[in-house]
Amino acid sequence: MAFAPPPATTAGRRRWLFAAPGIPATGQGPEPEFTSHHLLGLLNTGPEIANARVLVYYTRRAPVGPYRLTVAPRRLRRLRLNDLIFPEAIRLEHPYGLAVDSDQPLVAHLGGQHSLARAAARTWTLAFVAA
Repeated sequence: MAFAPPPATTAGRRRWLFAAPGIPATGQGPEPEFTSHHLLGLLNTGPEIANARVLVYYTRRAPVGPYRLTVAPRRLRRLRLNDLIFPEAIRLEHPYGLAVDSDQPLVAHLGGQHSLARAAARTWTLAFVAA
């Protein structure tokens, strides 16, 4: 079976912006399957490692970060924001915004699971692509 060669050009942008509701601190159901979380997906279609920096913005305090992430060439990296702990953990129950800057073009998305109700609901947030 033959596979098509990877694209000659890379897809994405070097800057992505997101606004998101806070991550609920509690949930319904067994953990870890029903732990409320937000998930950042970064797709690197290029031939080089992408070095990304994430800043977290809150409504009533200075931005936190940068959180440093790498994405291997031609790979997808999915990261639960609940797992970001350095320089500090993401604050639960607080609305926030993200600014993702990278030295290589990336495609980014932000999704999540809010399990406050008996039936866990998934949410997806669209990004603003900075020019």
